[in-house]
Amino acid sequence: MNIKNSKILVTGSSGFIGSHLVEFLIEKGANIIAFDRYNSNNDYGWLNNTKYKDKIEFVLGDVRDFDLLNNLIQKADKVIHLAALIGIPYSYLSPLAYIRTNIEGTYNVLESCKNNNNKEVIITSTSEVYGSAQYVPIDELHPKVGQSPYSASKISADQISISYYRSFDLPVKIIRPFNVYGPRQSTRAIIPTIIKQCINNEKIIKLGNTNPTRDFTYVLDTCEAIYNILISKKTIGEELNIGTGKEISIKDLASLIMNKLSTDKILKVDNVRIRTEKSEVDRLCCNSEKLNKLINWRSRIDLDKGLDLTIEWFKKNHTYLSENYHV
Repeated sequence: MNIKNSKILVTGSSGFIGSHLVEFLIEKGANIIAFDRYNSNNDYGWLNNTKYKDKIEFVLGDVRDFDLLNNLIQKADKVIHLAALIGIPYSYLSPLAYIRTNIEGTYNVLESCKNNNNKEVIITSTSEVYGSAQYVPIDELHPKVGQSPYSASKISADQISISYYRSFDLPVKIIRPFNVYGPRQSTRAIIPTIIKQCINNEKIIKLGNTNPTRDFTYVLDTCEAIYNILISKKTIGEELNIGTGKEISIKDLASLIMNKLSTDKILKVDNVRIRTEKSEVDRLCCNSEKLNKLINWRSRIDLDKGLDLTIEWFKKNHTYLSENYHV
């Protein structure tokens, strides 16, 4: 399928993954409706300075606003729903915000797609829905365990999406990226947090629990997977993991980044950054064989190369790196 000149609505378009995906799709020939959270400054986040502004229709609003979404989806050929509250620590502080944004917002997207000729829609999930791995690598049949209000809200959104496929024959595709990283990522995430502390003037690096393992996928690999899922009919009605199948502990990740930046700082556990014991996800490692069979996708940028690209970007954009811990 060719998406040239197709109009694609991307919610959460101005953020880390969204901004990369918008530019990726434009390079494939698509026209984009970029939807993100309303602000009085007309700030389009990482798309403020994109060279593709003439290919983008910017709309600011709220995914909790059904009427606005319904009107926008009338204009789109396909929808990619990325908008969500994603910070796990903040979900401990405001669970209701996650219910309203992640669950109600997803419902609004699905219902609007149903009302507008069953528009095809990609719903973005997260590997956090699996909780701590009960077996590895984790495939799509792994049990879903809500170990944080964030993950619980995403499990709910996924199940509502599946119900729309089964009940209304809505062409839904659920993507489940494992830990995505790369340029533009918030310092809320672990890799920017480590990089930030490696290049500041402090002698120590403060982290939470360093024992958990994660499966890190470079952002442009993730965009390529999403694009191929978008253009494939084989992926309708499917839940699809996106990951590398390789895991690394946070401690080893920190050591790797420190070596790349030639620093010998001391790692220190900061209790403020530690999840409660029953909420910590100890291990995530992706099985993406289902995705590979359907669209022949595998990650092409390994962690070593991806970290080099990410570190290079953050060095050039170091003023973006706040010294504060972000929940």
